[in-house]
Amino acid sequence: MPSRQKQLLFSVCALLAFSCALTAAVATGLPFWVSGAALCRTGAELVNATGPELDKFVGELSYGLFQGRRVKQCGLGGRSSRFSFFPDLLSAIPAGLHITVIFFCGAVILFSSVATGFFFFNAFGRPYETLQGPMGLYVWTLISGASSCLVLVLFAAEVKLHRLSQRIANFNEVNFAFQTHAERYDRCFWLFFLIFLLHAVNGLLIRLAGVTLPFSRHKEAPLSGGAADLMY
Repeated sequence: MPSRQKQLLFSVCALLAFSCALTAAVATGLPFWVSGAALCRTGAELVNATGPELDKFVGELSYGLFQGRRVKQCGLGGRSSRFSFFPDLLSAIPAGLHITVIFFCGAVILFSSVATGFFFFNAFGRPYETLQGPMGLYVWTLISGASSCLVLVLFAAEVKLHRLSQRIANFNEVNFAFQTHAERYDRCFWLFFLIFLLHAVNGLLIRLAGVTLPFSRHKEAPLSGGAADLMY
């Protein structure tokens, strides 16, 4: 591929990687990962109501990785409150899994930023045949994409398998109990899915630039021993 086209292609990849780093940084800090509703429960039974009456017993819930907001309703009006995971909810949530999700969010930000720099370096500089060169573009893109995928999988496991929304709704609640009534992943979760797709696109663009995968390089065939054969 001509030099000008490579510069343009790697510049586009750099901008995509920078967008991933910036988007991941913003999404990690925003409290819009999950939104849902919690149904008030009295004793061991759910509230027996339908229609407009049921709405009086359904509260709202939204949260991210660091903080969130909940509105509890048990027929007496809504009680709105804000909460933070650190240090308030550490005893009520799977803290190890939650911190792991945050760790991989940081990995996405870090390695997407590193990929941005090396894309520009490969576009306008003379890279070495190391992790600074074409081989490194695959490595940084792969690490960033894998980290974003792990964020999605681990956070989904925390929400669904560990019933995170229900734990949050019942935190420090004495008089009533709450059960998850509705739950959906919000915009920040899907932003990380978009980040994963953008890194996949970057991988395709690297291949389009003519850079072969590191493990697909064929070993050079040994030189013919023609001169040696002529001696015998």
